[in-house]
Amino acid sequence: MEFKKFGLYNIISFTLLAFLTIFFIFPFYWIATGAFKVQDVAIAIPPEWFPMSPTLDNFKSLLVPLTARWFFNSVFVSVVTTILVCTTASLAGYALAKKRFPGAGLLFAVFIAAMALPKQVILIPLLQLITDLKLMDTYRALILPAVGWPFGIFLMKQFSHSVPDSLLESADIDGCGEIKKFVNIVLPIVKPGIGALAIFTFISSWNDYFSQLVFTNSETMKTLPLGLASMAQSAEFSLNYGVLMAGALLASLPMIIVFLMFQSFFAQGITVGAVKG
Repeated sequence: MEFKKFGLYNIISFTLLAFLTIFFIFPFYWIATGAFKVQDVAIAIPPEWFPMSPTLDNFKSLLVPLTARWFFNSVFVSVVTTILVCTTASLAGYALAKKRFPGAGLLFAVFIAAMALPKQVILIPLLQLITDLKLMDTYRALILPAVGWPFGIFLMKQFSHSVPDSLLESADIDGCGEIKKFVNIVLPIVKPGIGALAIFTFISSWNDYFSQLVFTNSETMKTLPLGLASMAQSAEFSLNYGVLMAGALLASLPMIIVFLMFQSFFAQGITVGAVKG
Protein backbone atom coordinates (compact mmCIF):
# COMPACT_ATOMS: atom_id res chain seq x y z
CA MET A 1 0.00 0.00 0.00
CA GLU A 2 2.79 2.40 0.87
CA PHE A 3 4.49 1.72 -2.46
CA LYS A 4 1.26 2.39 -4.33
CA LYS A 5 0.71 5.63 -2.44
CA PHE A 6 4.28 6.67 -3.17
CA GLY A 7 3.81 5.88 -6.85
CA LEU A 8 0.54 7.83 -7.03
CA TYR A 9 2.19 10.77 -5.28
CA ASN A 10 5.00 10.75 -7.87
CA ILE A 11 2.53 10.65 -10.75
CA ILE A 12 0.57 13.59 -9.39
CA SER A 13 3.73 15.55 -8.63
CA PHE A 14 5.27 14.99 -12.06
CA THR A 15 1.99 15.85 -13.76
CA LEU A 16 1.67 19.09 -11.81
CA LEU A 17 5.31 20.02 -12.45
CA ALA A 18 4.95 19.27 -16.16
CA PHE A 19 1.84 21.47 -16.34
CA LEU A 20 3.57 24.35 -14.52
CA THR A 21 6.66 24.00 -16.73
CA ILE A 22 4.58 24.27 -19.89
CA PHE A 23 2.58 27.13 -18.39
CA PHE A 24 5.69 29.22 -17.65
CA ILE A 25 7.71 28.30 -20.75
CA PHE A 26 4.89 28.78 -23.28
CA PRO A 27 5.06 32.65 -23.36
CA PHE A 28 8.77 32.51 -24.17
CA TYR A 29 8.12 29.81 -26.79
CA TRP A 30 5.43 31.98 -28.38
CA ILE A 31 7.78 34.97 -28.52
CA ALA A 32 10.64 32.88 -29.91
CA THR A 33 8.51 31.37 -32.67
CA GLY A 34 6.68 34.62 -33.38
CA ALA A 35 9.99 36.37 -34.01
CA PHE A 36 10.37 34.25 -37.18
CA LYS A 37 6.84 34.83 -38.50
CA VAL A 38 5.68 37.44 -40.98
CA GLN A 39 3.00 39.85 -39.83
CA ASP A 40 0.07 37.99 -41.42
CA VAL A 41 1.10 34.70 -39.81
CA ALA A 42 1.81 36.28 -36.43
CA ILE A 43 -1.76 37.57 -36.11
CA ALA A 44 -3.49 34.66 -37.86
CA ILE A 45 -6.43 32.91 -36.16
CA PRO A 46 -6.23 30.01 -35.57
CA PRO A 47 -2.55 30.56 -34.76
CA GLU A 48 0.33 28.79 -36.41
CA TRP A 49 1.98 27.03 -33.47
CA PHE A 50 5.27 26.60 -35.30
CA PRO A 51 6.48 28.83 -38.19
CA MET A 52 6.17 26.78 -41.37
CA SER A 53 7.99 29.44 -43.42
CA PRO A 54 10.41 31.11 -40.98
CA THR A 55 11.88 34.45 -41.92
CA LEU A 56 14.68 36.67 -40.66
CA ASP A 57 13.09 39.87 -41.92
CA ASN A 58 11.98 40.83 -38.41
CA PHE A 59 15.55 40.75 -37.16
CA LYS A 60 16.76 42.65 -40.22
CA SER A 61 14.27 45.40 -39.35
CA LEU A 62 15.94 45.69 -35.95
CA LEU A 63 19.48 45.85 -37.33
CA VAL A 64 19.66 49.62 -37.47
CA PRO A 65 22.26 51.85 -35.76
CA LEU A 66 19.78 53.18 -33.19
CA THR A 67 18.68 49.71 -32.07
CA ALA A 68 22.32 48.61 -31.85
CA ARG A 69 22.99 51.62 -29.64
CA TRP A 70 20.06 50.66 -27.39
CA PHE A 71 21.43 47.15 -27.07
CA PHE A 72 24.92 48.46 -26.25
CA ASN A 73 23.48 50.81 -23.62
CA SER A 74 21.63 47.95 -21.91
CA VAL A 75 24.65 45.66 -21.91
CA PHE A 76 27.06 48.36 -20.75
CA VAL A 77 24.82 49.65 -17.95
CA SER A 78 23.91 46.15 -16.73
CA VAL A 79 27.49 44.79 -16.78
CA VAL A 80 29.07 47.83 -15.10
CA THR A 81 26.27 47.96 -12.51
CA THR A 82 26.72 44.26 -11.76
CA ILE A 83 30.49 44.64 -11.31
CA LEU A 84 30.16 47.68 -9.03
CA VAL A 85 27.34 46.22 -6.95
CA CYS A 86 29.11 42.89 -6.45
CA THR A 87 32.35 44.67 -5.50
CA THR A 88 30.84 47.14 -3.04
CA ALA A 89 28.35 44.66 -1.57
CA SER A 90 30.97 41.98 -0.95
CA LEU A 91 33.31 44.46 0.75
CA ALA A 92 30.54 46.05 2.84
CA GLY A 93 29.05 42.68 3.75
CA TYR A 94 32.42 41.39 4.90
CA ALA A 95 33.05 44.50 6.99
CA LEU A 96 29.63 44.31 8.67
CA ALA A 97 29.97 40.59 9.37
CA LYS A 98 33.58 40.35 10.55
CA LYS A 99 34.67 43.79 11.70
CA ARG A 100 33.73 45.36 15.01
CA PHE A 101 33.31 49.12 14.92
CA PRO A 102 30.96 51.64 16.59
CA GLY A 103 27.59 51.89 14.91
CA ALA A 104 27.86 48.63 12.94
CA GLY A 105 24.53 47.35 14.24
CA LEU A 106 22.78 50.65 13.55
CA LEU A 107 24.25 50.83 10.06
CA PHE A 108 23.05 47.33 9.26
CA ALA A 109 19.60 48.20 10.61
CA VAL A 110 19.49 51.17 8.22
CA PHE A 111 20.26 48.85 5.30
CA ILE A 112 17.50 46.47 6.40
CA ALA A 113 15.04 49.36 6.65
CA ALA A 114 16.08 50.59 3.19
CA MET A 115 15.19 47.19 1.75
CA ALA A 116 11.55 47.84 2.66
CA LEU A 117 11.41 51.12 0.73
CA PRO A 118 10.20 50.91 -2.87
CA LYS A 119 12.28 52.78 -5.40
CA GLN A 120 9.40 55.13 -6.17
CA VAL A 121 9.65 56.60 -2.66
CA ILE A 122 13.16 57.95 -3.24
CA LEU A 123 12.73 58.71 -6.93
CA ILE A 124 11.97 62.43 -6.55
CA PRO A 125 14.93 63.28 -4.26
CA LEU A 126 17.15 61.03 -6.38
CA LEU A 127 16.06 62.83 -9.53
CA GLN A 128 16.74 66.18 -7.88
CA LEU A 129 20.21 65.00 -6.84
CA ILE A 130 21.07 63.71 -10.30
CA THR A 131 19.85 66.96 -11.84
CA ASP A 132 21.91 69.08 -9.42
CA LEU A 133 25.02 67.01 -10.19
CA LYS A 134 24.37 67.42 -13.94
CA LEU A 135 24.27 63.67 -14.48
CA MET A 136 20.94 63.60 -16.30
CA ASP A 137 20.89 61.56 -19.52
CA THR A 138 24.28 59.95 -18.83
CA TYR A 139 25.49 56.45 -18.06
CA ARG A 140 26.34 57.52 -14.53
CA ALA A 141 22.71 58.40 -13.87
CA LEU A 142 21.72 54.83 -14.76
CA ILE A 143 24.57 53.11 -12.90
CA LEU A 144 25.43 55.01 -9.72
CA PRO A 145 21.99 54.87 -7.99
CA ALA A 146 22.24 51.07 -7.90
CA VAL A 147 25.63 51.00 -6.16
CA GLY A 148 25.21 50.19 -2.49
CA TRP A 149 22.09 48.08 -3.10
CA PRO A 150 20.82 47.19 0.41
CA PHE A 151 19.75 43.69 -0.61
CA GLY A 152 23.20 42.98 -2.02
CA ILE A 153 24.90 44.09 1.19
CA PHE A 154 22.48 42.01 3.25
CA LEU A 155 23.09 38.93 1.10
CA MET A 156 26.88 39.23 1.21
CA LYS A 157 26.84 39.87 4.96
CA GLN A 158 25.03 36.56 5.45
CA PHE A 159 27.63 34.78 3.35
CA SER A 160 30.53 36.46 5.09
CA HIS A 161 29.46 34.84 8.35
CA SER A 162 30.54 31.51 6.83
CA VAL A 163 34.18 32.67 6.76
CA PRO A 164 35.95 30.97 9.72
CA ASP A 165 37.40 33.44 12.20
CA SER A 166 40.38 31.13 12.67
CA LEU A 167 41.43 31.68 9.06
CA LEU A 168 41.24 35.44 9.44
CA GLU A 169 43.20 35.32 12.70
CA SER A 170 45.87 33.13 11.09
CA ALA A 171 46.16 35.63 8.24
CA ASP A 172 46.58 38.47 10.73
CA ILE A 173 49.36 36.56 12.51
CA ASP A 174 51.12 36.03 9.18
CA GLY A 175 50.99 39.77 8.53
CA CYS A 176 48.46 39.55 5.71
CA GLY A 177 46.94 42.91 4.72
CA GLU A 178 43.20 43.51 4.55
CA ILE A 179 43.02 43.54 0.74
CA LYS A 180 45.12 40.42 0.38
CA LYS A 181 43.13 38.70 3.14
CA PHE A 182 39.87 39.53 1.42
CA VAL A 183 41.03 38.39 -2.03
CA ASN A 184 42.76 35.17 -0.96
CA ILE A 185 40.55 34.01 1.92
CA VAL A 186 37.15 35.68 1.94
CA LEU A 187 36.46 35.89 -1.79
CA PRO A 188 36.74 32.15 -2.57
CA ILE A 189 34.37 31.30 0.31
CA VAL A 190 31.68 33.87 -0.59
CA LYS A 191 31.91 33.20 -4.33
CA PRO A 192 28.48 31.45 -4.47
CA GLY A 193 26.89 34.54 -2.94
CA ILE A 194 28.58 36.79 -5.50
CA GLY A 195 27.28 34.55 -8.30
CA ALA A 196 23.72 34.78 -6.97
CA LEU A 197 24.05 38.53 -6.48
CA ALA A 198 25.37 38.92 -10.04
CA ILE A 199 22.24 37.29 -11.44
CA PHE A 200 19.92 39.40 -9.29
CA THR A 201 21.76 42.61 -10.14
CA PHE A 202 22.04 42.02 -13.89
CA ILE A 203 18.36 41.13 -14.27
CA SER A 204 17.27 44.02 -12.06
CA SER A 205 19.40 46.50 -13.98
CA TRP A 206 18.38 45.15 -17.39
CA ASN A 207 14.66 45.39 -16.51
CA ASP A 208 14.83 48.69 -14.62
CA TYR A 209 12.45 50.34 -17.05
CA PHE A 210 11.14 52.97 -14.63
CA SER A 211 14.50 54.50 -13.69
CA GLN A 212 15.71 54.38 -17.29
CA LEU A 213 12.58 56.22 -18.39
CA VAL A 214 13.07 58.98 -15.81
CA PHE A 215 16.84 59.47 -16.09
CA THR A 216 17.13 59.52 -19.89
CA ASN A 217 15.93 62.10 -22.39
CA SER A 218 17.61 61.44 -25.73
CA GLU A 219 17.02 58.58 -28.15
CA THR A 220 20.68 57.57 -28.11
CA MET A 221 20.72 57.06 -24.33
CA LYS A 222 17.72 54.74 -24.25
CA THR A 223 18.22 51.12 -23.26
CA LEU A 224 16.80 48.21 -25.23
CA PRO A 225 13.63 47.68 -23.12
CA LEU A 226 12.92 51.41 -23.21
CA GLY A 227 13.63 51.60 -26.93
CA LEU A 228 11.40 48.64 -27.73
CA ALA A 229 8.58 50.23 -25.73
CA SER A 230 8.92 53.46 -27.69
CA MET A 231 9.08 51.45 -30.92
CA ALA A 232 5.82 49.70 -30.01
CA GLN A 233 4.16 53.10 -29.58
CA SER A 234 5.36 54.45 -32.92
CA ALA A 235 3.11 54.32 -35.96
CA GLU A 236 5.60 52.34 -38.00
CA PHE A 237 5.92 49.34 -35.66
CA SER A 238 2.78 49.48 -33.54
CA LEU A 239 1.09 46.66 -35.46
CA ASN A 240 4.16 44.68 -36.53
CA TYR A 241 4.06 41.95 -33.91
CA GLY A 242 6.81 39.95 -35.58
CA VAL A 243 9.31 42.79 -35.15
CA LEU A 244 8.20 43.36 -31.57
CA MET A 245 8.59 39.67 -30.75
CA ALA A 246 12.03 39.66 -32.34
CA GLY A 247 12.99 42.61 -30.17
CA ALA A 248 11.60 40.93 -27.07
CA LEU A 249 13.60 37.80 -27.89
CA LEU A 250 16.81 39.81 -28.23
CA ALA A 251 16.04 41.60 -24.97
CA SER A 252 15.59 38.33 -23.07
CA LEU A 253 18.63 36.47 -24.41
CA PRO A 254 21.27 38.30 -22.28
CA MET A 255 19.37 37.49 -19.08
CA ILE A 256 19.12 33.82 -20.08
CA ILE A 257 22.83 33.70 -20.89
CA VAL A 258 23.80 35.31 -17.57
CA PHE A 259 21.58 32.90 -15.65
CA LEU A 260 23.07 29.87 -17.43
CA MET A 261 26.58 31.13 -16.67
CA PHE A 262 25.90 31.59 -12.94
CA GLN A 263 23.17 29.03 -12.32
CA SER A 264 25.38 26.76 -10.19
CA PHE A 265 26.33 29.71 -7.98
CA PHE A 266 22.71 30.84 -7.92
CA ALA A 267 21.35 27.55 -6.58
CA GLN A 268 24.10 27.27 -3.99
CA GLY A 269 23.75 30.92 -3.06
CA ILE A 270 20.04 30.66 -2.36
CA THR A 271 20.32 27.52 -0.21
CA VAL A 272 23.44 28.52 1.73
CA GLY A 273 22.71 32.22 2.12
CA ALA A 274 19.30 31.51 3.58
CA VAL A 275 20.70 29.80 6.66
CA LYS A 276 23.79 31.86 7.38
CA GLY A 277 24.03 34.52 10.06
